[in-house]
Amino acid sequence: MLLETNLIEQLQSFLLELGKGFAFVAQQKHLRVESDDFFVDLVFYNYLLKCFLLVDLKVGKLTHPDVGQMDMYVRVFGEQCRGEGDNPTLGLILCPERNEAVAKYSLVVIVHLYLPRPSYRQSYNVTVPC
Repeated sequence: MLLETNLIEQLQSFLLELGKGFAFVAQQKHLRVESDDFFVDLVFYNYLLKCFLLVDLKVGKLTHPDVGQMDMYVRVFGEQCRGEGDNPTLGLILCPERNEAVAKYSLVVIVHLYLPRPSYRQSYNVTVPC
């Protein structure tokens, strides 16, 4: 929670780091699935891409459960919150330690499921710095 609070305090510079067109939407966005409650750390909307960006903040190395959790968040958020005309919701996991194997084998699923149209992938690459 401290990481999140510090990030909110630095929101302007964080938005500029994300790229063009991002607006802050929510902190600890509540998602309910049947009788279970889940909370997305941060939610942004990109008015150029017309899509939501969910951000999950981690304090350790990226793990497979982290990727699975974000996958669920993106699917649930898309079903419960995405508006008509919005592009698919994107997920971003920020963590201080890399795990290239987990990222590599998860990236294929993310690109094919969440960025299905080549034109959407292309505009995303142009708008958001890597």
